[in-house]
Amino acid sequence: MDRIDILSLTLDELTEEILKMGEKKFRAKQIFDWLHCKQAVSFSEMSNISSSLSTKLEEKFCIKNLIVVRKLESLIDNTVKYLYELDDGNHIESVLMDYKHGNSLCISTQVGCKMGCKFCASTIAGFKRNLLPSEMLGQVYAAERNSGRHVDSIVLMGIGEPLDNFDNVVRFLQLLSCEEGRNMSLRHVSLSTCGLVDRIYDLAELRMGLTLSVSLHASSDEKRSEIMPVNKRYSIGELMTACRDYMDKTGRRISFEYAVIKGVNDGKQDADGLIRLLKGMNCHLNLIPVNEIKERDFKADRNSLSAFSDYLSQKGINVTVRRTLGADINAACGQLRREYEI
Repeated sequence: MDRIDILSLTLDELTEEILKMGEKKFRAKQIFDWLHCKQAVSFSEMSNISSSLSTKLEEKFCIKNLIVVRKLESLIDNTVKYLYELDDGNHIESVLMDYKHGNSLCISTQVGCKMGCKFCASTIAGFKRNLLPSEMLGQVYAAERNSGRHVDSIVLMGIGEPLDNFDNVVRFLQLLSCEEGRNMSLRHVSLSTCGLVDRIYDLAELRMGLTLSVSLHASSDEKRSEIMPVNKRYSIGELMTACRDYMDKTGRRISFEYAVIKGVNDGKQDADGLIRLLKGMNCHLNLIPVNEIKERDFKADRNSLSAFSDYLSQKGINVTVRRTLGADINAACGQLRREYEI
């Protein structure tokens, strides 16, 4: 019989399993604390439970631990990029970044990605599988253990489309914010999506309080469909309607991500289209110099990016240019995994 993935269990579910074993209810809270607060990687570390119970736990449950197989540390800005190996031999990445407000960890939600965005390294090798809640938590805990730095905020913007792994991502967020466990406020969590409209509506109904970041990358359906296949399923109009619904239900401002690609989406017509889309919305536009990958001809141009940003700002759009972190270690997600597996 397969052992139960204990890190993916809620406290209530763990309590139920512990009671089935004939143990006292309080044992579940002790174990949950060891897993999510003290970040134990084995049952033998749990010093306030008996060795006999530890043995029984080992027989019934497994603690999924991520193995750091490669670590790149930036010499310019304290960014650390991790490549992890999962227990089935697959690999994922996360990136630890140092900001004035604290340490932020960008985590993966899938092994590979189905979305096919033309500028993204994560999608080139195809989709393998969804990550479990334990494997998302594992990226946080492994990064903290390895770096000695506390993770203050989390960005679901690594490998994969979070809303394509909706149920596991929601459970991860519930575990992350559980008062008896990690107890991280979801106001310190940002979830990035390419625009799965049906799931944006589902997420809005949960009113979890996190920040929704929507990858826009073009202001017309024709151009967005060229670089983001998801737009053939959900048009920009449908996406913007879902975003307004999210803001109405949650009271949270949306952040729009826009990778600026030289000669593709950085012209005056593109900027004017963005102005029409975003004018009057309580939102923030985050411009990103596109990450250059060898399989694509897309290029970043700082002068073009600056002019694009200035024009939008002059027209009243709340816009910033994302600071590039980890430039000396290619910190954009997807590239390290591909290099390692080739």
